[in-house]
Amino acid sequence: MKYVLVTGGVVSGLGKGVTASSIGVLLKACGLRVTSIKIDPYLNTDAGTMSPFEHGEVFVLDDGGEVDLDLGNYERFLDIKLTRDNNITTGKIYQSVIEKERRGDYLGKTVQVVPHITDAIQDWIERVARVPVDGKEEPADVCVIELGGTIGDIESMPFIEALGQFSYRVGPGNFCLIHVSLVPVLNVVGEQKTKPTQHSVRQLRGLGLTPNLLACRSTKELDDNVRAKLAQFCHVPLSNIVTLHDVPNIWHIPLLLKDQKVHEAILKALDMLSVTTEPNLKDWITTTKVYDDCHDNVRIAMVGKYTGLSDAYLSVLKALLHAAVARGRKLIVDWVPAGDLEDVTSEQDPDAYKAAWELLKGAHGVLVPGGFGDRGVEGKILAAKYARENNVPYLGICLGMQIAVIEFARSILGLRDTTSTEFDPEAKNPCVIFMPEGSKTHMGGTMRLGSRRTYFQVADCKSAQLYGNVSFVDERHRHRYEVNPGMISQLESAGLSFVGKDETGSRMEIVELPSHPFFIGVQFHPEFKSRPGKPSPVFSGLIAAACELKRAIMSASYGHTKLTNGIYNGHSPILKSHQNGKTFKTTNGSLNGIYMNGNGVHVDGSV
Repeated sequence: MKYVLVTGGVVSGLGKGVTASSIGVLLKACGLRVTSIKIDPYLNTDAGTMSPFEHGEVFVLDDGGEVDLDLGNYERFLDIKLTRDNNITTGKIYQSVIEKERRGDYLGKTVQVVPHITDAIQDWIERVARVPVDGKEEPADVCVIELGGTIGDIESMPFIEALGQFSYRVGPGNFCLIHVSLVPVLNVVGEQKTKPTQHSVRQLRGLGLTPNLLACRSTKELDDNVRAKLAQFCHVPLSNIVTLHDVPNIWHIPLLLKDQKVHEAILKALDMLSVTTEPNLKDWITTTKVYDDCHDNVRIAMVGKYTGLSDAYLSVLKALLHAAVARGRKLIVDWVPAGDLEDVTSEQDPDAYKAAWELLKGAHGVLVPGGFGDRGVEGKILAAKYARENNVPYLGICLGMQIAVIEFARSILGLRDTTSTEFDPEAKNPCVIFMPEGSKTHMGGTMRLGSRRTYFQVADCKSAQLYGNVSFVDERHRHRYEVNPGMISQLESAGLSFVGKDETGSRMEIVELPSHPFFIGVQFHPEFKSRPGKPSPVFSGLIAAACELKRAIMSASYGHTKLTNGIYNGHSPILKSHQNGKTFKTTNGSLNGIYMNGNGVHVDGSV
């Protein structure tokens, strides 16, 4: 087994995760099988209980692991399936060592950071690196390890020491260190400054780790004299000083690395030049150019409560992007703060209220993502009501599905007080209830998590057609509440159709409104399994329906399509699926350009 370690210096947020993922893509293109490990030095055992404001979205794996969002980048870039053990945290390491101490495994020894914690870290890396993640039986050839945080952080010190020891454990030719650092440009003089990187490398060497390559983040390509200076003061060969300058989108980064022959430097350090081929990135090169041909846009209103932090919905954004580019459309995301849609905002902040409703009404589709808590719930319900009444394509994910059911029960069944017990534990007519197997005393790891099977109940429903007319699908879950089974017959009699259920038939997984062009809610999180070139079927359906609505609106402006009260009254515009039973047909590839409202800035997303 060969190991590539990616560390970061100077400041956080340099893009270590994207760099690690891109290195994986490059090595995979050389014919190697690649796995990944992310080390997070925080004391939490996992990311499950952390606020999105603290750490972005919580990414969910097939085995139910709640992990750092960087593992989502690894899965999307490399098209692999990781496990919860691929995310190492300080909490997990200390917990495992303390459990051993309580069992007496250390035979009376004084348990210390060195060697017990450091040994536990090294053992964990070696064990997890050998677990296949690409569907094959044999271990991967290379494990790419990303150390979170910044060199010098107190909390990461045990990992630095462990990795220093680990480089000697695996021996020469089996370990390559890539240090990602910042080369800032001072506006006053316009000169690229190397001193921060010099200090970062000096500190790294002082901790027992010597970088093989320097990956330097900068706004523009490094000047030759700057590269020479870094090579001289950081004791790194000039050919191994790599520029990671700003690019139009991050799909260019693997190509940027290839152009600088980073693969050769890594393979030389790992003594693998003789067993690999030249990187074949033909499809990747094609993919980077796809977005240039995407001129016709599609607008999706994202109605949530973390609209000021795009990382909170990172996988949803990527799934939308995969689906939009697969259909040849440029994605525009209109962030709609759910609370701004509520009536109380019209009194407290009329401008915000007006702006939110203008964004919602100007979109070609509405998406209500998952979430927790009651803030903004009434606004989400109003968004679902608007989409249902105006035949605007709607996709509700997890809470978004529950929101759609609540709105329908209130508006159609006349149950004005119905809600979820999450928002009102004493509700008399809840149409969403706490799952009986859930824990009300512990939050971490107590939800219904991971890959679960959903069986289609209606063979010709929209969702089944999008998934290729299969009888069941496996998707990832993360929820504590479910639609009240006691209200299903009442809801279905009024027009809702619960077309997907779990293996017991009592837990609702997919809901549709057959009379609507596209109105679908799913209890699972399809965004976690979306891949570039292989977008999630339900996201493909939303984008296709949104494109059709836009076409109808534009045609109406030229007198070709009849609108009633400004509302499109067409039938479902989608559902031309593969007949091979797999997925919605797409074009080849995707890209990273997402245009977002709010600040007028073009934001580049990740894969």
